[in-house]
Amino acid sequence: MGFVIRWVFAFGLLAATFNPTQWNYVRWAQAEYDVQLPLVVLLGLILLVGYIIYLRATLRSIGGFGMALVLSIVAALIWVLYDYGVLDLSNRDFTVWIGLLALSFVLGIGLSWSLVRRKLSGQADVDDVDE
Repeated sequence: MGFVIRWVFAFGLLAATFNPTQWNYVRWAQAEYDVQLPLVVLLGLILLVGYIIYLRATLRSIGGFGMALVLSIVAALIWVLYDYGVLDLSNRDFTVWIGLLALSFVLGIGLSWSLVRRKLSGQADVDDVDE
């Protein structure tokens, strides 16, 4: 259940930043930049903190190569589903949602990987040691 929660928050972070609907930070910030600059900056910084948390944890747990590998597996899965006719990628909005799902899956795995590794191997990760 822990992975699902981390994945849902990653998806929420990405979808709040940009999605094909009108309800996202990028479109709102472009429309309201002149009128509500302090709020645009505040919400942008809050989103930035979320990205820093997810990206830092993902880079520390699986690294850049691991991120590329997970994204490649997800892309191959999408390719297989498209090839078998399960997915129709002709709709631009649907394709954007698929991309958001793929990226959120990478971030969710990255944030959860240390926990998965500990359960599989029985060994805890120690990144920072105080002397």
